[in-house]
Amino acid sequence: MLDQLGALADTPWIYAIVGLSVLLDVFLPVLPSGVLVITAATAAAGSAVGTHGHTALPEMFALVMCAATASVLGDLVAYRLAWRGGDRFDRAIARSRRLTAAQERLGTALLRGGGALVVVARFAPAGRSVVSLSAGVMHRKVREFLPWSALAGLSWALYSVFLGYFGGQWLGATWIGTAVSVLALFLAGAFAAFLVRRPHETETAAAAAAAAEAG
Repeated sequence: MLDQLGALADTPWIYAIVGLSVLLDVFLPVLPSGVLVITAATAAAGSAVGTHGHTALPEMFALVMCAATASVLGDLVAYRLAWRGGDRFDRAIARSRRLTAAQERLGTALLRGGGALVVVARFAPAGRSVVSLSAGVMHRKVREFLPWSALAGLSWALYSVFLGYFGGQWLGATWIGTAVSVLALFLAGAFAAFLVRRPHETETAAAAAAAAEAG
């Protein structure tokens, strides 16, 4: 796969593939868009290492812009669709065990945590889907949602691309370099899920303590 992506890294096709994957994973969180972004960046960095006088920074910049733009566009599509069909999207979420679990885990915290939590949730598993769909279902104003969505998409794209870039620079365009970078992405996702979950758990514990005192 690295060899194939390395060949594609010098063509516009890599950006089309990355962009489509990132755009669609707001609806299909099982798509490995983050892994694809990292792998493409690793392949491009590895190709640059083996080419005298060539730097991968233009490719890295293009990948960041492609992934960030596709992330924001996907968020806006999900937001608008959920705005127009809130009940249907609630039912669609209910049919997905993964999205239902994520909504239960993240929903209250996201709604109460404000915009900064949107950025953190972009790294959490299915957090992007929950944020975009919830914002649409609840008819949040686009000016309240879009700036944070853009910052979240750019932060995620920068982190993913530079993980792949430094993995390719330090470890070469190998499965080891890709695996280390992907592991770092998953660790960031686990930490983001913990941060998003924490306010909700704190509130739940406080409510339980208050109820115990009242009883």
